[in-house]
Amino acid sequence: MKHISILVPKGAILGSLEGSRQLLTQVNQFFLARGSEPIFQVQLVGLSKEASLAGGLFVAHPEKTIHDVLRTDLIIVPAVDGDLSQAIEANKEFFPWIVKQYNQGAEVASLCLGAFLLASTGLLNGKRCATHWMAENAFRKMFPDVTLVTEKVITDEHGLYSSGGAFSYMNLILYLIEKFAGREMAVLAAKVFAIEIAREDQLSFIIFQGQKDHDDEQIRKAQEFIEANFHEKITVDQLASRFAIGRRNLERRFKKATSNTVVEYIQRVKMEAAKINLESSRENVNEVMYKVGYTDTKAFRNTFKRITGLSPLQYRTRYNKAVNAN
Repeated sequence: MKHISILVPKGAILGSLEGSRQLLTQVNQFFLARGSEPIFQVQLVGLSKEASLAGGLFVAHPEKTIHDVLRTDLIIVPAVDGDLSQAIEANKEFFPWIVKQYNQGAEVASLCLGAFLLASTGLLNGKRCATHWMAENAFRKMFPDVTLVTEKVITDEHGLYSSGGAFSYMNLILYLIEKFAGREMAVLAAKVFAIEIAREDQLSFIIFQGQKDHDDEQIRKAQEFIEANFHEKITVDQLASRFAIGRRNLERRFKKATSNTVVEYIQRVKMEAAKINLESSRENVNEVMYKVGYTDTKAFRNTFKRITGLSPLQYRTRYNKAVNAN
């Protein structure tokens, strides 16, 4: 039987904590229904026997504390809310225990913003990790040694797992169920809980937010110029000339300040404008393309799909209510 410790951090978001418990314990019910022994021993594990959740709206009573659990097979770190720096400080007693368990062979999975707690252990340094796309800038700033992949719903590396934003934690739990209980059980759980099992990325949900929390004023002005003139064709040489910075120096400083190259930033801003147009207007794809400064249809479509995971037409069909109403 696989021992699973679902942590109960202070300030945990109730949904990812209870949702994970429900999914995993339901798998045990599937096994019992066919005359087999349960496969998981699921326990809620806290720093104490009482924990405040969701800003004090709920109180959880973990079955065990970290001092009671000497060995476990899988640790699940739910999402937390509120100020993330405060959440890390409030839950720092978990970190050495998580590291010890990992070194003893346990695997660890973070759900959404739970990645901030897992990253605080140092175990993710040099590895890939996903979290909610809205926290991208804060995560990059706090954990520069972790390779953040905000486009991913799930990462799996060296016994460390993570999931993207909000309810995508369910996809990670299904992934773990498939890994430890088999594909049949994962599909059955997906059907019972009405979860789309095949989701691989969260690209189409991402709203690009340029990183401006830095001290390079010239780069911030370059960002603002790009955002104000996305409908024009903007080149790196043009920006370098406008702000009197050598091209190589501009590219180096821009990447350091924003975590994007200049070209990536221009593309992300243009695609964000295109997404807004496709969501809210009746303009066709070519009209939207011209409005964001593209003239090459293939280049526009390829860039849009790389950034959103959908073609412009697929995106418009999915998110434009006015179009779908016709």
